[in-house]
Amino acid sequence: MDPEVVANFLSEQRENAPDDLQQSFLSIEDYWDRKLWHQLTDVLVDYFNTPASASQRLPLFKRFILSFSEKINQLKFVSLGLLAATQCSDDHERLSFLTNLTAKVNKPSSQDAYVYALVAASDVKLRLQDLAGARKDLDIAESILDNFDSVETEVHATFYRTNASYYQAKAEFGSYYKNALLYLACIDLKSLTLEDAQSRAYDLSIAALISDSIYNFGELLLHPILDSLNTPEHSWLRDLLFAFNRGDLNAYNVLQDNISKAPLLDEHKTFLWQKISLAALTEAVFRRPPHDRAMTFQTISQETKVQPHEIEILIMKALSLGLLKGSIDQVAEVARINWVQPKVLDMKQIDNMRVRLKDWDSSVNQLGNWIEGVGKDVWAA
Repeated sequence: MDPEVVANFLSEQRENAPDDLQQSFLSIEDYWDRKLWHQLTDVLVDYFNTPASASQRLPLFKRFILSFSEKINQLKFVSLGLLAATQCSDDHERLSFLTNLTAKVNKPSSQDAYVYALVAASDVKLRLQDLAGARKDLDIAESILDNFDSVETEVHATFYRTNASYYQAKAEFGSYYKNALLYLACIDLKSLTLEDAQSRAYDLSIAALISDSIYNFGELLLHPILDSLNTPEHSWLRDLLFAFNRGDLNAYNVLQDNISKAPLLDEHKTFLWQKISLAALTEAVFRRPPHDRAMTFQTISQETKVQPHEIEILIMKALSLGLLKGSIDQVAEVARINWVQPKVLDMKQIDNMRVRLKDWDSSVNQLGNWIEGVGKDVWAA
Protein backbone atom coordinates (compact mmCIF):
# COMPACT_ATOMS: atom_id res chain seq x y z
CA MET A 1 0.00 0.00 0.00
CA ASP A 2 1.20 3.51 -0.86
CA PRO A 3 2.75 5.04 2.30
CA GLU A 4 1.13 8.38 1.51
CA VAL A 5 -2.32 6.76 1.33
CA VAL A 6 -1.74 5.05 4.68
CA ALA A 7 -0.53 8.27 6.27
CA ASN A 8 -3.61 10.15 5.03
CA PHE A 9 -5.90 7.35 6.26
CA LEU A 10 -4.32 7.35 9.71
CA SER A 11 -4.54 11.12 9.90
CA GLU A 12 -8.23 10.93 9.03
CA GLN A 13 -8.84 8.23 11.64
CA ARG A 14 -6.96 10.23 14.26
CA GLU A 15 -9.21 13.21 13.69
CA ASN A 16 -12.27 10.99 14.13
CA ALA A 17 -10.94 9.40 17.33
CA PRO A 18 -12.02 10.65 20.78
CA ASP A 19 -9.73 13.23 22.33
CA ASP A 20 -8.39 10.84 24.96
CA LEU A 21 -7.26 8.41 22.24
CA GLN A 22 -5.41 10.94 20.09
CA GLN A 23 -2.09 10.05 21.71
CA SER A 24 -2.57 6.38 20.80
CA PHE A 25 -2.96 7.34 17.15
CA LEU A 26 0.19 9.42 17.25
CA SER A 27 2.02 6.33 18.56
CA ILE A 28 0.46 4.16 15.84
CA GLU A 29 1.62 6.59 13.14
CA ASP A 30 5.09 6.85 14.63
CA TYR A 31 5.64 3.08 14.96
CA TRP A 32 4.29 2.44 11.47
CA ASP A 33 6.54 5.11 9.96
CA ARG A 34 9.57 3.61 11.75
CA LYS A 35 8.50 0.04 10.93
CA LEU A 36 8.57 -1.02 14.60
CA TRP A 37 6.12 -3.87 14.08
CA HIS A 38 6.21 -5.33 17.60
CA GLN A 39 5.51 -1.99 19.28
CA LEU A 40 2.90 -1.16 16.64
CA THR A 41 1.09 -4.44 17.29
CA ASP A 42 1.00 -3.89 21.04
CA VAL A 43 -0.38 -0.35 20.78
CA LEU A 44 -3.02 -1.55 18.28
CA VAL A 45 -4.10 -4.37 20.64
CA ASP A 46 -4.44 -1.86 23.48
CA TYR A 47 -6.36 0.52 21.22
CA PHE A 48 -8.74 -2.17 19.95
CA ASN A 49 -9.45 -3.25 23.53
CA THR A 50 -10.64 0.27 24.33
CA PRO A 51 -14.48 0.39 24.03
CA ALA A 52 -14.33 3.83 22.41
CA SER A 53 -12.41 2.37 19.44
CA ALA A 54 -15.32 0.16 18.36
CA SER A 55 -16.36 2.12 15.26
CA GLN A 56 -12.80 2.31 13.95
CA ARG A 57 -11.80 -1.33 14.33
CA LEU A 58 -13.05 -2.66 11.00
CA PRO A 59 -11.68 0.22 8.88
CA LEU A 60 -8.31 0.05 10.63
CA PHE A 61 -8.12 -3.70 10.19
CA LYS A 62 -9.13 -3.78 6.53
CA ARG A 63 -7.27 -0.71 5.30
CA PHE A 64 -4.25 -0.64 7.59
CA ILE A 65 -3.45 -3.80 9.53
CA LEU A 66 -3.87 -6.15 6.55
CA SER A 67 -1.15 -4.21 4.71
CA PHE A 68 1.54 -5.46 7.11
CA SER A 69 -0.12 -8.60 8.54
CA GLU A 70 2.77 -10.84 7.45
CA LYS A 71 5.23 -8.82 9.55
CA ILE A 72 3.54 -9.19 12.95
CA ASN A 73 2.83 -11.98 15.44
CA GLN A 74 0.07 -14.02 13.82
CA LEU A 75 -1.72 -14.81 17.07
CA LYS A 76 -1.95 -11.09 17.85
CA PHE A 77 -3.04 -10.50 14.26
CA VAL A 78 -5.95 -12.89 14.80
CA SER A 79 -6.75 -11.22 18.14
CA LEU A 80 -7.06 -7.90 16.32
CA GLY A 81 -9.24 -9.59 13.72
CA LEU A 82 -11.56 -11.03 16.35
CA LEU A 83 -11.96 -7.61 17.97
CA ALA A 84 -12.69 -6.09 14.56
CA ALA A 85 -15.24 -8.85 13.84
CA THR A 86 -17.35 -7.71 16.80
CA GLN A 87 -18.32 -4.69 14.69
CA CYS A 88 -19.74 -6.69 11.76
CA SER A 89 -23.41 -5.98 11.12
CA ASP A 90 -24.58 -9.59 11.67
CA ASP A 91 -23.33 -13.14 12.10
CA HIS A 92 -23.39 -13.87 8.36
CA GLU A 93 -21.02 -10.96 7.67
CA ARG A 94 -18.97 -11.96 10.72
CA LEU A 95 -18.62 -15.54 9.48
CA SER A 96 -17.44 -14.35 6.07
CA PHE A 97 -14.89 -12.06 7.71
CA LEU A 98 -13.59 -14.80 10.02
CA THR A 99 -13.45 -17.36 7.19
CA ASN A 100 -11.13 -15.05 5.24
CA LEU A 101 -9.07 -14.43 8.38
CA THR A 102 -8.75 -18.17 8.99
CA ALA A 103 -7.56 -18.81 5.45
CA LYS A 104 -4.94 -16.05 5.76
CA VAL A 105 -3.24 -17.63 8.79
CA ASN A 106 -3.52 -21.26 7.65
CA LYS A 107 0.23 -21.77 7.30
CA PRO A 108 2.61 -24.28 8.92
CA SER A 109 4.30 -21.50 10.89
CA SER A 110 1.06 -20.13 12.41
CA GLN A 111 -1.08 -23.14 13.28
CA ASP A 112 -1.87 -21.73 16.73
CA ALA A 113 -3.31 -18.60 15.11
CA TYR A 114 -5.17 -20.79 12.61
CA VAL A 115 -6.79 -22.76 15.44
CA TYR A 116 -7.70 -19.52 17.23
CA ALA A 117 -9.43 -18.13 14.13
CA LEU A 118 -11.01 -21.47 13.18
CA VAL A 119 -12.60 -21.88 16.61
CA ALA A 120 -13.93 -18.30 16.48
CA ALA A 121 -15.56 -19.11 13.13
CA SER A 122 -17.09 -22.29 14.58
CA ASP A 123 -18.56 -20.23 17.42
CA VAL A 124 -20.38 -18.09 14.87
CA LYS A 125 -21.58 -21.23 13.07
CA LEU A 126 -23.08 -22.42 16.36
CA ARG A 127 -25.07 -19.19 16.62
CA LEU A 128 -26.23 -19.72 13.03
CA GLN A 129 -27.36 -23.27 13.98
CA ASP A 130 -24.79 -24.89 11.67
CA LEU A 131 -23.87 -27.57 14.20
CA ALA A 132 -22.31 -29.92 11.63
CA GLY A 133 -20.05 -27.17 10.29
CA ALA A 134 -19.06 -26.15 13.80
CA ARG A 135 -18.24 -29.76 14.74
CA LYS A 136 -16.07 -30.17 11.65
CA ASP A 137 -14.05 -27.04 12.52
CA LEU A 138 -13.72 -28.05 16.17
CA ASP A 139 -12.49 -31.52 15.24
CA ILE A 140 -9.81 -29.99 13.00
CA ALA A 141 -8.81 -27.60 15.79
CA GLU A 142 -8.66 -30.41 18.35
CA SER A 143 -6.45 -32.59 16.13
CA ILE A 144 -3.98 -29.69 15.75
CA LEU A 145 -4.02 -28.83 19.46
CA ASP A 146 -3.27 -32.45 20.35
CA ASN A 147 0.01 -32.22 18.44
CA PHE A 148 1.19 -29.02 20.14
CA ASP A 149 3.79 -29.25 22.91
CA SER A 150 2.58 -25.90 24.21
CA VAL A 151 0.16 -23.21 23.12
CA GLU A 152 -1.12 -19.92 24.50
CA THR A 153 -3.74 -20.44 27.23
CA GLU A 154 -6.09 -18.11 25.39
CA VAL A 155 -6.24 -20.52 22.44
CA HIS A 156 -7.10 -23.49 24.67
CA ALA A 157 -9.68 -21.42 26.57
CA THR A 158 -11.43 -20.40 23.35
CA PHE A 159 -11.48 -24.00 22.15
CA TYR A 160 -12.91 -25.42 25.39
CA ARG A 161 -15.52 -22.65 25.65
CA THR A 162 -16.76 -23.21 22.10
CA ASN A 163 -16.59 -26.99 22.41
CA ALA A 164 -18.68 -26.75 25.58
CA SER A 165 -21.23 -24.58 23.76
CA TYR A 166 -21.47 -27.21 21.01
CA TYR A 167 -22.12 -30.04 23.45
CA GLN A 168 -24.64 -27.89 25.32
CA ALA A 169 -26.51 -27.29 22.06
CA LYS A 170 -26.47 -31.07 21.42
CA ALA A 171 -27.64 -31.79 25.00
CA GLU A 172 -24.57 -33.99 25.59
CA PHE A 173 -24.25 -33.03 29.22
CA GLY A 174 -21.27 -35.15 30.21
CA SER A 175 -19.08 -33.72 27.42
CA TYR A 176 -20.36 -30.22 28.14
CA TYR A 177 -19.44 -30.61 31.83
CA LYS A 178 -15.90 -31.74 31.00
CA ASN A 179 -15.19 -28.98 28.48
CA ALA A 180 -16.80 -26.24 30.59
CA LEU A 181 -14.55 -27.15 33.54
CA LEU A 182 -11.49 -27.21 31.26
CA TYR A 183 -12.45 -23.73 30.02
CA LEU A 184 -12.63 -22.43 33.59
CA ALA A 185 -9.21 -23.96 34.29
CA CYS A 186 -7.76 -21.85 31.45
CA ILE A 187 -9.04 -18.44 32.57
CA ASP A 188 -8.84 -16.09 35.52
CA LEU A 189 -12.25 -16.28 37.19
CA LYS A 190 -11.95 -12.59 38.06
CA SER A 191 -12.33 -11.85 34.35
CA LEU A 192 -15.93 -13.14 34.49
CA THR A 193 -18.76 -10.84 35.46
CA LEU A 194 -20.96 -12.02 38.34
CA GLU A 195 -23.79 -12.73 35.89
CA ASP A 196 -21.52 -14.81 33.64
CA ALA A 197 -20.08 -16.71 36.61
CA GLN A 198 -23.58 -17.49 37.90
CA SER A 199 -24.71 -18.60 34.45
CA ARG A 200 -21.76 -20.95 34.02
CA ALA A 201 -22.08 -22.33 37.56
CA TYR A 202 -25.81 -22.88 37.01
CA ASP A 203 -25.30 -24.69 33.67
CA LEU A 204 -22.50 -26.82 35.11
CA SER A 205 -24.65 -27.81 38.08
CA ILE A 206 -27.58 -28.79 35.89
CA ALA A 207 -25.29 -30.81 33.60
CA ALA A 208 -23.69 -32.61 36.55
CA LEU A 209 -27.08 -33.60 37.95
CA ILE A 210 -28.74 -34.86 34.75
CA SER A 211 -25.74 -36.44 33.04
CA ASP A 212 -25.87 -40.23 33.00
CA SER A 213 -22.06 -40.42 33.04
CA ILE A 214 -21.26 -38.11 35.98
CA TYR A 215 -21.67 -39.53 39.48
CA ASN A 216 -18.79 -37.74 41.15
CA PHE A 217 -19.05 -33.94 41.38
CA GLY A 218 -15.74 -33.44 43.18
CA GLU A 219 -14.18 -31.02 40.67
CA LEU A 220 -17.26 -28.83 40.65
CA LEU A 221 -17.88 -28.91 44.40
CA LEU A 222 -14.32 -27.71 45.01
CA HIS A 223 -14.42 -25.05 42.29
CA PRO A 224 -14.73 -21.43 43.49
CA ILE A 225 -17.23 -20.65 40.72
CA LEU A 226 -19.83 -22.56 42.72
CA ASP A 227 -19.71 -19.77 45.31
CA SER A 228 -21.50 -17.53 42.80
CA LEU A 229 -24.65 -19.58 43.49
CA ASN A 230 -24.71 -18.42 47.12
CA THR A 231 -27.73 -16.21 46.44
CA PRO A 232 -31.36 -16.53 47.54
CA GLU A 233 -32.31 -17.36 43.94
CA HIS A 234 -29.76 -20.12 43.31
CA SER A 235 -28.59 -21.46 46.68
CA TRP A 236 -31.02 -24.40 46.44
CA LEU A 237 -29.13 -25.73 43.40
CA ARG A 238 -25.81 -25.62 45.23
CA ASP A 239 -27.40 -27.38 48.22
CA LEU A 240 -28.86 -30.00 45.87
CA LEU A 241 -25.41 -30.79 44.47
CA PHE A 242 -24.01 -31.34 47.95
CA ALA A 243 -27.04 -33.48 48.85
CA PHE A 244 -26.32 -35.72 45.85
CA ASN A 245 -22.63 -35.89 46.73
CA ARG A 246 -23.36 -37.25 50.20
CA GLY A 247 -26.38 -39.33 49.16
CA ASP A 248 -28.62 -37.38 51.54
CA LEU A 249 -32.20 -38.49 50.82
CA ASN A 250 -33.69 -36.27 53.52
CA ALA A 251 -32.04 -33.16 52.06
CA TYR A 252 -33.20 -34.21 48.58
CA ASN A 253 -36.79 -34.50 49.79
CA VAL A 254 -36.58 -31.02 51.28
CA LEU A 255 -35.09 -29.50 48.12
CA GLN A 256 -37.03 -31.37 45.44
CA ASP A 257 -39.82 -28.79 45.32
CA ASN A 258 -37.26 -26.43 43.74
CA ILE A 259 -36.64 -28.80 40.83
CA SER A 260 -39.56 -27.34 38.89
CA LYS A 261 -37.62 -24.04 38.73
CA ALA A 262 -35.21 -25.65 36.27
CA PRO A 263 -37.00 -27.13 33.22
CA LEU A 264 -34.19 -29.60 32.46
CA LEU A 265 -34.22 -30.95 36.01
CA ASP A 266 -38.00 -31.17 35.89
CA GLU A 267 -37.78 -33.26 32.71
CA HIS A 268 -35.38 -35.68 34.41
CA LYS A 269 -37.18 -36.14 37.74
CA THR A 270 -37.28 -39.94 37.47
CA PHE A 271 -33.60 -40.12 36.59
CA LEU A 272 -32.71 -37.79 39.47
CA TRP A 273 -34.42 -40.14 41.91
CA GLN A 274 -32.46 -43.07 40.50
CA LYS A 275 -29.25 -41.08 40.78
CA ILE A 276 -29.82 -40.00 44.39
CA SER A 277 -30.66 -43.63 45.22
CA LEU A 278 -27.29 -44.72 43.80
CA ALA A 279 -25.63 -41.95 45.80
CA ALA A 280 -27.40 -43.13 48.96
CA LEU A 281 -26.21 -46.68 48.28
CA THR A 282 -22.56 -45.68 47.82
CA GLU A 283 -22.74 -43.49 50.92
CA ALA A 284 -24.23 -46.37 52.96
CA VAL A 285 -21.32 -48.59 51.87
CA PHE A 286 -18.75 -45.85 52.47
CA ARG A 287 -19.93 -45.32 56.07
CA ARG A 288 -19.25 -48.96 56.90
CA PRO A 289 -15.76 -50.23 57.77
CA PRO A 290 -14.20 -52.51 55.12
CA HIS A 291 -14.82 -55.66 57.20
CA ASP A 292 -18.56 -54.90 57.49
CA ARG A 293 -19.65 -54.40 53.89
CA ALA A 294 -21.79 -57.48 53.43
CA MET A 295 -25.22 -55.85 53.31
CA THR A 296 -28.58 -57.56 53.07
CA PHE A 297 -31.10 -56.33 50.54
CA GLN A 298 -33.35 -55.37 53.43
CA THR A 299 -30.65 -53.14 54.94
CA ILE A 300 -29.98 -51.50 51.59
CA SER A 301 -33.71 -50.90 51.12
CA GLN A 302 -33.87 -49.13 54.47
CA GLU A 303 -30.79 -47.01 53.66
CA THR A 304 -31.87 -46.01 50.14
CA LYS A 305 -35.68 -46.01 50.45
CA VAL A 306 -35.80 -48.20 47.34
CA GLN A 307 -38.37 -51.02 47.21
CA PRO A 308 -36.90 -54.44 48.15
CA HIS A 309 -37.72 -55.97 44.75
CA GLU A 310 -35.69 -53.21 43.03
CA ILE A 311 -32.55 -53.53 45.19
CA GLU A 312 -30.81 -56.09 43.00
CA ILE A 313 -31.23 -53.83 39.95
CA LEU A 314 -29.90 -50.87 41.94
CA ILE A 315 -26.76 -52.79 43.00
CA MET A 316 -26.17 -54.09 39.47
CA LYS A 317 -26.45 -50.54 38.16
CA ALA A 318 -23.88 -49.33 40.70
CA LEU A 319 -21.53 -52.18 39.76
CA SER A 320 -21.89 -51.54 36.02
CA LEU A 321 -21.17 -47.82 36.48
CA GLY A 322 -18.02 -48.57 38.47
CA LEU A 323 -19.38 -46.92 41.60
CA LEU A 324 -18.93 -50.15 43.56
CA LYS A 325 -17.03 -53.42 43.19
CA GLY A 326 -18.21 -56.66 44.71
CA SER A 327 -20.66 -59.51 44.22
CA ILE A 328 -24.32 -60.34 44.79
CA ASP A 329 -25.65 -63.48 46.48
CA GLN A 330 -29.10 -63.66 44.94
CA VAL A 331 -30.20 -66.62 47.06
CA ALA A 332 -29.21 -65.09 50.41
CA GLU A 333 -30.10 -61.59 49.13
CA VAL A 334 -26.76 -60.20 50.27
CA ALA A 335 -24.40 -57.79 48.51
CA ARG A 336 -20.71 -58.14 49.38
CA ILE A 337 -18.91 -54.90 48.55
CA ASN A 338 -15.12 -54.65 48.61
CA TRP A 339 -14.59 -51.21 47.00
CA VAL A 340 -16.45 -47.92 46.68
CA GLN A 341 -15.53 -45.08 44.32
CA PRO A 342 -13.62 -42.27 46.10
CA LYS A 343 -15.30 -38.86 46.22
CA VAL A 344 -15.00 -35.41 47.74
CA LEU A 345 -16.14 -35.36 51.38
CA ASP A 346 -17.99 -32.60 53.21
CA MET A 347 -17.25 -31.78 56.85
CA LYS A 348 -19.85 -34.23 58.20
CA GLN A 349 -18.39 -37.08 56.14
CA ILE A 350 -14.87 -36.15 57.25
CA ASP A 351 -16.03 -36.26 60.87
CA ASN A 352 -17.48 -39.75 60.27
CA MET A 353 -14.07 -40.82 58.97
CA ARG A 354 -12.44 -39.35 62.09
CA VAL A 355 -14.73 -41.45 64.29
CA ARG A 356 -13.93 -44.56 62.24
CA LEU A 357 -10.21 -43.92 62.53
CA LYS A 358 -10.55 -43.56 66.30
CA ASP A 359 -12.46 -46.86 66.44
CA TRP A 360 -9.76 -48.51 64.32
CA ASP A 361 -7.05 -47.13 66.59
CA SER A 362 -8.89 -48.42 69.65
CA SER A 363 -9.27 -51.87 68.05
CA VAL A 364 -5.54 -52.00 67.24
CA ASN A 365 -4.68 -51.08 70.85
CA GLN A 366 -7.03 -53.75 72.18
CA LEU A 367 -5.49 -56.32 69.88
CA GLY A 368 -2.01 -55.30 70.98
CA ASN A 369 -2.97 -55.58 74.67
CA TRP A 370 -4.52 -59.01 74.08
CA ILE A 371 -1.42 -60.30 72.27
CA GLU A 372 0.79 -58.94 75.02
CA GLY A 373 -1.34 -60.62 77.70
CA VAL A 374 -1.59 -63.99 75.96
CA GLY A 375 2.02 -64.15 74.83
CA LYS A 376 3.89 -63.04 77.94
CA ASP A 377 6.09 -66.12 77.99
CA VAL A 378 6.86 -65.72 74.29
CA TRP A 379 7.88 -62.09 74.71
CA ALA A 380 10.01 -63.01 77.74
CA ALA A 381 11.82 -65.68 75.75
